[in-house]
Amino acid sequence: MRNAIAIRVLFVVALLVSFAHAGETDRPHIGLVLGGGGARGAAHIGVLEVLENLRVPVDCIAGTSMGALISGALASGLSPSEMRKELAKADWNDMFQDNPPYSEINYRNKSIARRFMPGSEIGVTDKGVAYQGGVVAGQKIKLFFNRLVNSDIGERDIESLPLPLSILATDIGTGERVVLREGSLTKAMRASMSVPGLMAPVDHLGRKLVDGGLVDNVPIDEARERCQADVVIVVNVGSPLMKAEDVGSLLTVSVQMVNILTEQNVSRSLSRLKPTDIYIKPDLAGITAGDFQRSSETADRGKVAAELLADRLKAFSVSEEHYSAWVRKMSYVRPESPAIHEIEIAGMKSVNPAAIERHLQIKPGERMDDVRLNQDMLRAYGDGWYESVDYSLLTTRDRNILRVTPMEKRWGPDYLRLGVNLDTNFKQDSAYTLRAAYEKNWLNSLGGQLITVGEIGRNTALSVDLYQPLEDRQRYFMETSISYGKEISGIYQDNHKLADYQKIKRIASLGVGVNVGLLGQLRAGWRQTWLDASLNTGIPSRVFPDGLTKTYGGEYVSLDFDQMDRLSFPTSGWASKIAYFNAPKEGYSKIFAELRGAYTFNDIVLNAKANYQGSLKGRLPSYDTGTLGGFFNLSGFSLNQINGDKIRYVGLRAEKIVGRPPLGLRGDMRAGIALETAKVGRLYTETNRTGWLNSASIYVGGETPLGPAYIGYGRSGGGVSSVYLFIGTP
Repeated sequence: MRNAIAIRVLFVVALLVSFAHAGETDRPHIGLVLGGGGARGAAHIGVLEVLENLRVPVDCIAGTSMGALISGALASGLSPSEMRKELAKADWNDMFQDNPPYSEINYRNKSIARRFMPGSEIGVTDKGVAYQGGVVAGQKIKLFFNRLVNSDIGERDIESLPLPLSILATDIGTGERVVLREGSLTKAMRASMSVPGLMAPVDHLGRKLVDGGLVDNVPIDEARERCQADVVIVVNVGSPLMKAEDVGSLLTVSVQMVNILTEQNVSRSLSRLKPTDIYIKPDLAGITAGDFQRSSETADRGKVAAELLADRLKAFSVSEEHYSAWVRKMSYVRPESPAIHEIEIAGMKSVNPAAIERHLQIKPGERMDDVRLNQDMLRAYGDGWYESVDYSLLTTRDRNILRVTPMEKRWGPDYLRLGVNLDTNFKQDSAYTLRAAYEKNWLNSLGGQLITVGEIGRNTALSVDLYQPLEDRQRYFMETSISYGKEISGIYQDNHKLADYQKIKRIASLGVGVNVGLLGQLRAGWRQTWLDASLNTGIPSRVFPDGLTKTYGGEYVSLDFDQMDRLSFPTSGWASKIAYFNAPKEGYSKIFAELRGAYTFNDIVLNAKANYQGSLKGRLPSYDTGTLGGFFNLSGFSLNQINGDKIRYVGLRAEKIVGRPPLGLRGDMRAGIALETAKVGRLYTETNRTGWLNSASIYVGGETPLGPAYIGYGRSGGGVSSVYLFIGTP
């Protein structure tokens, strides 16, 4: 037995020595294998740095998942130092969130997002209901790949690269191993990184492709076949299995399932290693597949692992002259950005191409600008009609054509949306709301939209809204809506609820408006309201006589700008709103004006809000007053406890970010304090509370799959206090 081992060792040593002394023209063919492992794949960069220092060229490369990203970058001409720099500066938390910043989304979509749960979009097709293929569509990731390998100045095809490259993916329909040796480089990279459930599959020649790690995470056989490699250098960065006690959520179960499948095929691949091959497994203890922010540290660990095998790797070193020639063949000199002669919008079915064109800053005759172009693609994606919005640069007959390729959602263009709300102060005022909407889009070529919304719970409502753009770029629009709502409203005095009134409101409105870029909307029109109020419980109030019936209408004007960076829990930005309603027959007009802002330093977020509710002529009647009370609206008081005219309010909140969600989820967890003050010119309820009313509160809150969630305690002057729990959409 010992003799056999000794003979094997002598054979390997002799073979390596022969490789080292062979002429560089007949040196052994070397294949490089870079395995998948999520963020742990940054260790590949450190290995490449060692190969570069030792002047070890490779003849082909095969990569899976994150290994496909590094493989594609190397084959397209990026040096290891450039890769390290690009991964370090990338904001991976943002990259796994497809939508542009909230401030870059059009106002119409913002108004819809406020009322429904994030991710609740369910497609309604002629085949039934349909869903998105993953939590992440991969929009920003694909644009990052484009820029990384210089696809913004010309499509990079795998077969045209200077280094033979193979990228591994999995056909999710058949479970087959798919090897991509030709076609779009960035599309192949994106397919190989599509972790099932997290990232949507990629359509390719009738197949749906996902992460290649499911079937071949360390593609040794492919590298050997690709360039008839005599020696294969293998880098394995796969994630170890989690302990059973750490597997508890749906997410961790999914991750563990993928890890099990991956480890099984890795074991099979490693069994095919030959004595002459070099196997590198960096020590990545403590680094998870999601630790993208630790890319530099991870690369350093890969470098350490490769340096430990430097003596073996040196056997494949070549002279400076030959290595320089290999580098020159591999390197990619980015030419001057070409001028665009023509812009083409391709593949549109339901959506008018003008909807894409309105977002394009670049014009024919201008030079390519990848930063502006990526912003354009993201703004277009934010319209919500596409699975992805990509581009390519085609050159034909000395003409450069920018081809924008939006892929409309296969589960659209009509959707069901859901919303849920639980709001309680653990007193009399507890309410829940279940909300559902049917949204029908692209009723015509201008983009008409019909939304029907129903609500049940403590309050009941039904509304129909028709939004009709008036030209194909959708700047001007007309909107009409009708609604029916039944709600319970409390009447308070000296912090006691005297009565609950049931209000039935029927509202009809017709107006026109203009979208002011992505800032917001200006609207004007007529609104008519029919109100019936009756006593539900308690004693009649002079504010709301039992059996009140009122019909009133008038013109309205509103200006609503929103440049916050998030819908909930913003970290920066501002928002303003002015709404004016004039009821000439009732002898009053009502104005609401509000300004909000958010600013962050380190992990502290400051939020400020100031508003005014009042009348410009006459005084607000009891059935259309301004209100105070509820969370972040004088938090010590119950919801709408204070009714009156000429209300001035100022609030300031300071929040500490105490937690962040995993990749693919937006938002954070915060603990905060709020200070508020308000003054009412004329009171209809709580008539003994004169002067400035003050409130302070403490709370914790964060994003959830149902929407924002808060739990807090507020206390106002005079010993009034409330405990709040809020979950869901307003």
